Amino acid sequence: MENKSLTQRSSGASLTLHWLALRYAHEPTITMIPAPIRTEILARIRRAEEEHDVRVLLAVESGSRAWGVESPNSDFDARFIYAHRHDWYLSVGLEEQRDVIEYEIVDDIDLNGWDVRKGLRLFWKSNPTFVEWLQSPIIYTEVGAFASHARSLLPEVYSVVNGVHHYRSMAKTNYRSYLKADMVPLKKYFYVLRPLLSVRWLERYGTAAPIEFGKLLHLIEDQHALLADIQALLVRKRAAPEMGLAAPLERINAFIEHELERLEEFNQAASERGHVLNKLNEVFHASLREAWD
Repeated sequence: MENKSLTQRSSGASLTLHWLALRYAHEPTITMIPAPIRTEILARIRRAEEEHDVRVLLAVESGSRAWGVESPNSDFDARFIYAHRHDWYLSVGLEEQRDVIEYEIVDDIDLNGWDVRKGLRLFWKSNPTFVEWLQSPIIYTEVGAFASHARSLLPEVYSVVNGVHHYRSMAKTNYRSYLKADMVPLKKYFYVLRPLLSVRWLERYGTAAPIEFGKLLHLIEDQHALLADIQALLVRKRAAPEMGLAAPLERINAFIEHELERLEEFNQAASERGHVLNKLNEVFHASLREAWD
């Protein structure tokens, strides 16, 4: 029994060392997040792995900091994809098992993640959240080949039609919810402008739109006054801890209403991507093997 126990401990230690080697071989350099915050986020990710017996495959910054429109007091929205052990996926009640890990916001750090199977199923449907995580410019950790494999499939998996539907709905909902009053929360303009400009990217380039807001602005470079208003709003948001309420911005509202009206005519049916399921299954199985075998 003693020899068997020693073998098991040795095997477990080797697996842990292998996983750590993978992690630090792919550890990115993060220059947009303060070092103490980065250290704390990575520590919380490690604790999540221990608490839930999972392996984190990818962890990124999402939200305003990844978009490049953060305020000085913006939260840090850390998001991750994780893998359970093989047997977790072999349950009769798999669909009833919780496939997210969520924590309360503590010290301005908002940390939560999705199981890799959930993430890949949403990827299959061109879910904008998952696609944007894949493309985030701020990466906390990237372990193994999961993220690179998923990114390589973007051109084949991503549906421009589905993307237009997602972004149009997002822009319409946020506009009607926040920007139709006499006084509006100025920061919400970015929650409408970014999806609308993402639609323009899809229409022009036919590829998944980048997550960074600045990379979308050339799509309206011929509308000089509008662009100047948006850039002024961006400068204001980056400088002020809280933008507060103000009267609607007439030129930006006119652009939003024009785009939403134009997109009402878009009626292509959401497309199916059944032919890519085998490739997504390969990514799924390869990720589990890399994480745990």
